[in-house]
Amino acid sequence: MENETGGVRPVGASAGSTGKVASVDPPVSSPVSSSVSPTVSKAWARARAGLRSEFGDEAFRSWIGPLTLEAVRGSTAILSIKSRFLRDWVSSNYRDRILGHFNGEMPAIEAVDLVAKVSAPEAGAPRAGEARSPARPDAAAHEDEADSTPSLPLEPRYTFDSFVVGKPNELAYAAAQRVADSEDIPFNPLFIHGGVGLGKTHLMHAMAWRIRERTPWRRVAYISAEKFMHRFVQALRFNDTLSFKDQFRSVDVLMVDDIQFIAGKDATQEEFFHTFNALMDERRQVVVSADKSPSELSGIEERLISRFNWGLVADVHPTTYELRLGILQAKASTMDCRFPDKVLEFIAHKIQSNVRELEGALNRMAAHASLVGRTLTIEMAADVLKDVLRANERHITIEEIQRSVCAHFNIKMTDMSSARRARAVARPRQIAMYLAKMLTSRSLPEIGRKFGNRDHTTVMHAVRKIEELRAIDPSINEDVEILIRTLRG
Repeated sequence: MENETGGVRPVGASAGSTGKVASVDPPVSSPVSSSVSPTVSKAWARARAGLRSEFGDEAFRSWIGPLTLEAVRGSTAILSIKSRFLRDWVSSNYRDRILGHFNGEMPAIEAVDLVAKVSAPEAGAPRAGEARSPARPDAAAHEDEADSTPSLPLEPRYTFDSFVVGKPNELAYAAAQRVADSEDIPFNPLFIHGGVGLGKTHLMHAMAWRIRERTPWRRVAYISAEKFMHRFVQALRFNDTLSFKDQFRSVDVLMVDDIQFIAGKDATQEEFFHTFNALMDERRQVVVSADKSPSELSGIEERLISRFNWGLVADVHPTTYELRLGILQAKASTMDCRFPDKVLEFIAHKIQSNVRELEGALNRMAAHASLVGRTLTIEMAADVLKDVLRANERHITIEEIQRSVCAHFNIKMTDMSSARRARAVARPRQIAMYLAKMLTSRSLPEIGRKFGNRDHTTVMHAVRKIEELRAIDPSINEDVEILIRTLRG
């Protein structure tokens, strides 16, 4: 039975429920085919209860709850699920434990087979795994499809040609190009993450432009997570969820920007979850962007996070001086006035936040030069941009410090807030706390909260320890100096 967000309503959920369901599949009513004997059905119910106890309600609801016991043939139990994507994931991650629990309840069960029960496609639609016909549809049909595609307008300036590539963004750029240039699915989904103004949206638009140029018959939908939620709420309000589902589940490429916006929005996450599954099952490309990596997103359901991690996760790091200078040179080359190299170098050194501020600085200077007739010099830049330059002075965040320390010592961001005490993790964490105290205006309690809710006394100890080590250990002092230069640009 479908609920208003298009998902299968688990047993125990009330009609009209759209949020999370605390009790999903009570063991006494486990999904079984009518051909399964009562003895086997009871053993399956007990096995499911054990699996839920082992993996928790969230994982159970996402992966094991949807399984139906279809039959037992000899010593093999046949389990079905309504998606090839779900079948493959459950088979790879849970098959052994499912068998272990089932065998524990019924020793005669020695093997488990998982099958996908996918609804038959509409007439003329490609089956899962089949490529669409490369022949371009007639113009009228293509125009009708384009009109019904739920896509936001694309920015003409955001193309691959206008994207400046450097070390901080080269992986994301290469992955985006691979997706845009391939009619096959190189990795699915592609998840791009990074801070504000670092180029995520530019890459999303560039992919959409390239796909439309190379294969104009493919239906590409680019939309922000905010707009996705707004359209879903409107569909609920006007009782038009079927049209909403048809629009988003019939595209060839779905690109959702700033997915962190739906954090805590349970009904929207439920709908996106089923949209995601439907597209993956039909081998359609999904691209998602966010301000953090999947594992760092808060308020997003675990089942969505696990799916985001299933494909390629590509990050866009804060810009380096070289990349900032390249961006400024590329932008300046498109403007009417000529910027001296020294001016561009000055701006690249002083503005370290994001690409948008760099471009805004050039636009402001160009306007002053044109309207007031001022010569483009370093002195003029310092005067015209004084508010921006002041905001960038020591404008270093704790997250930037943590990312830099993790990259320098080759550890994970999660280690910054974990309870691990191994020297290889604890010392970099202390250095990050020390730098947070040195380079930001945050208080000790605020810093502690950014490191896994640690007490302010822990931060004080880390600061004192690194100060002592810098005085006696040249290698630690060198590491700290390198990190400070990197963070200050």
